[in-house]
Amino acid sequence: MTTGLQLIAVPDMPLVQAGDDLAGLIIERLAAAGQVPRDDDVIVIAQKIVSKAEGRIVDLTSVEPSARAEELAIVLAKDPRLVELILSESRRVVRAVRNVLIVEHRLGLIMANAGVDQSNVADPDGPPLALLLPKDPDASASRLREDIHRRLGCRVGVVINDSFGRPWRVGTVGVAIGCAGLPAVVDRRGDPDLFGRTLQTTVVAYADEIAAAASLLMGQAEESRPVILVRGLRSDKPHQAATALLRPRGEDLFQ
Repeated sequence: MTTGLQLIAVPDMPLVQAGDDLAGLIIERLAAAGQVPRDDDVIVIAQKIVSKAEGRIVDLTSVEPSARAEELAIVLAKDPRLVELILSESRRVVRAVRNVLIVEHRLGLIMANAGVDQSNVADPDGPPLALLLPKDPDASASRLREDIHRRLGCRVGVVINDSFGRPWRVGTVGVAIGCAGLPAVVDRRGDPDLFGRTLQTTVVAYADEIAAAASLLMGQAEESRPVILVRGLRSDKPHQAATALLRPRGEDLFQ
């Protein structure tokens, strides 16, 4: 049971470039701050630096918009090249109105713009660049976890964090799109409540709660704190990928 939690922003992370050794950079900056990862620590990493390290940057001048992208761009008031990138990363369009494009990402995530983003990606005076999500965020989390274990000998959890808007709620919140070395969900059904009543429906989005807590330190603008060390969590539940957080289509009440 967790009785105390510590969140530590890893200081002075450099701007990540394609091909960078992300695990090595994280270990180096942790060491410089006097922090040594331990078993059961969780390292929360912003999606942007994972995508950058994996070379998921696209120059919009290289994108040829389709007829569908051109049509949607008029409705959305967006660059048709950006719309084409979003469509190429999507299974379907959920909702399209001016300035808002909600899609089902090819990974099954329901999100704005398929996670295609231009903020904190490159100098606005340079070429028009956009950043895509990692091809497989769960695999990315697993590789980072194994890299850290190989170099330090400890078994940490890794969460790849992105910012999502939510239906019927204002604002964004941190969400786990990749997860390794910890349970993504914790099923509390069957456990007693405070008065001994058996819980019937309580399933905790464990990795999402970790991502949201880390987001408070990460920030959303110029803070430049893309890696957070979380210490004090304990769970004996089976490890899962972040795909365990996706609601099965048959249980979706809103489609």
